[in-house]
Amino acid sequence: MKPTQLEIKRAKELRELLQRASYAYYVLDNPIMEDTVYDRLYRELQDIERKYSELITPDSPTQRVGEKPATHFTSVRHNIPLYSLENAFNITELENWNQRWQRHLPSQYLIVDTEYVTELKIDGAALALTYENGILVRGATRGDGVMGEDITQNVRTIRSIPLRLNFDYLTGAFKNIPKVEVRGEVFLPVELFRQINERRKKDGEQLFANPRNAVAGTLRQLDSRIVAQRQLDFFAYTLHIAGLDDASVADTQWESLELLQKLGFRVDTNHKLCRSIAEVSEYYEYWDTARLNSPYMTDGVVVKLNTFKLQEQLGFTQKFPRWAIALKYPAQEAPTRVEKITVNVGRTGALTPLAEMLPVQLAGTTVSRATLHNSDRIQQLDIRIGDTVIVRKAGEIIPEVVRVIKELRPAGTQPFIMPVNCPVCGQPVVRELGEAVTRCVNSSCAAILKGEIEHWVSRDALDIKGVGEKLVHQLVDKKLVHSIADLYELTTAKLCTLERMGEKSAVKLVTAIAQSKNQPWPKVLYGLGIRHVGSVNAQLLTEKFTNVTQLSNARQSDIENVYGVGPEIAQSVYQWFRMTVNQNLISRLESIGLQFANQEAANENMENNPENQKLAGKTFVITGTLTTLKRDEAKKLIQQAGGKVTDSISKKTDFLVVGEDAGSKLEKAEKLGIIQLTETELLQMLKY
Repeated sequence: MKPTQLEIKRAKELRELLQRASYAYYVLDNPIMEDTVYDRLYRELQDIERKYSELITPDSPTQRVGEKPATHFTSVRHNIPLYSLENAFNITELENWNQRWQRHLPSQYLIVDTEYVTELKIDGAALALTYENGILVRGATRGDGVMGEDITQNVRTIRSIPLRLNFDYLTGAFKNIPKVEVRGEVFLPVELFRQINERRKKDGEQLFANPRNAVAGTLRQLDSRIVAQRQLDFFAYTLHIAGLDDASVADTQWESLELLQKLGFRVDTNHKLCRSIAEVSEYYEYWDTARLNSPYMTDGVVVKLNTFKLQEQLGFTQKFPRWAIALKYPAQEAPTRVEKITVNVGRTGALTPLAEMLPVQLAGTTVSRATLHNSDRIQQLDIRIGDTVIVRKAGEIIPEVVRVIKELRPAGTQPFIMPVNCPVCGQPVVRELGEAVTRCVNSSCAAILKGEIEHWVSRDALDIKGVGEKLVHQLVDKKLVHSIADLYELTTAKLCTLERMGEKSAVKLVTAIAQSKNQPWPKVLYGLGIRHVGSVNAQLLTEKFTNVTQLSNARQSDIENVYGVGPEIAQSVYQWFRMTVNQNLISRLESIGLQFANQEAANENMENNPENQKLAGKTFVITGTLTTLKRDEAKKLIQQAGGKVTDSISKKTDFLVVGEDAGSKLEKAEKLGIIQLTETELLQMLKY
């Protein structure tokens, strides 16, 4: 079976792109793609070459480790090559590796109780350290694994790298070890990375894309003072002792990690000794979630056979050790191809272009659509139908296109142009001066109405169970509702005319809609869908303006004076209440029985009652399941008392409220010495 012309062309494209990416990464220190993207494209080329061996060329990236290092640092040869690791992307591939290394063992070698050491794969830069007679004499980058760059002057600035090894506890023949080689990872803690980017933004400098890029750029600074300011950190994970074969020093990876700590190195304490692949899998699955709260970035787990004798028997391939593998987590970024570009109309009339793509696995889910934000973003990306693009999940939730790989662009493509008419109602669209968003301003547009209703019934708004997207579309398309107020005039008979709506379901839905009349004033205000007004802003506004009359009659300056409400929000609220159509909607909803005023117990203005601010300036995190309160209720009580509630643990956290089945946040809080509270203790603080 011979390759098609399309496959031949694709292999050539991939070779050229990966070579450019490798040169940019190793030589120019200016990466053009993330590791996860490179891995995906590399795997695609591997698959083609495995299928058609005649397509393998001597210059293919699959036939070599990397490029030679840049020339403005002194090139040095590693005493022991720094091999890269083979990658596995799921448990099945891990199990295949486990079977593969066993087949490579000599027949006389007896496998008994195999142990594995699992370590988090830190997202930084590999470093090779050489010590002679206990003194640091050289620090070198990985380079191509054989040749690296001497950056000793920069390495000396990293405080977690000892300048002198601690040999005090060693005795006898091991008292004065002539040469020690240590390998490890230089990394930048997430919080420090954020601070560095904030300073660079303030100074008008280009931001680092991620902590790994920041580390790579920092290590190759010619001015070591800049390196010292960045406060890089280092974890050691490999130890080589020259001239010593005696296994009493360390005959396993686990003992080697312990020895590294004794010699004065930082070792990531999250490593684990596993006695089966099942235990390795459990470790991998645990950190898939726990890593999100880690103080440093990690993109996978390194699995090593624990016994050095077993490692020695297995040896290396041309590029990888057979006794270790990197088990990576699902990619946060991945390449795919744009099939078409569509435009969605939201509840505010905003036109949002969407890339419809070939389905791709991303962060554990299948993604086939990604936001392109607005026309400015489209022009910036220069995205076209047929393009190969890199897609990621913004905030690990919303898929978005990061960039276009223009080297793979098909011939004859045309730039995408945003429509001048609404794709739903056909009316002309507008783009106001100073805004990036194009909008449909037709208040009767079906897309806007559908969006308004979906927002009104959402959990943070009126929380009407049973009204989903499909039902909303039916209600609007069949003209049963023309505004959110029409929901309250729906009857069982009207609902039964809809598809898949029986009488029992219709009765249940009418009841749920009626019960939503009891939702409090903050939820109603949020449900109205005023631009820029989120659930938190709605809470703040209703604490100041305790009924709709106060808010609708307020001056823009009065609204802006509310703590946490800026000029943009104030202007949006003020203008919304000036519109006749909105005034009529309020009147109608009030007559239906919706709550447009706070309860008497909540009418006191917190600004005039300092006692209610007993938690002012304190930051809380909640973990686990509380006994008497829902998490949202606890959060609200803390906020009403002036406290702040965040989702992640940091040094700035004052208290961790601990419920049942607490997660990794508890462990992190213990390490940082953060005060822990039970639910009862929290209520006592609130005197509730």
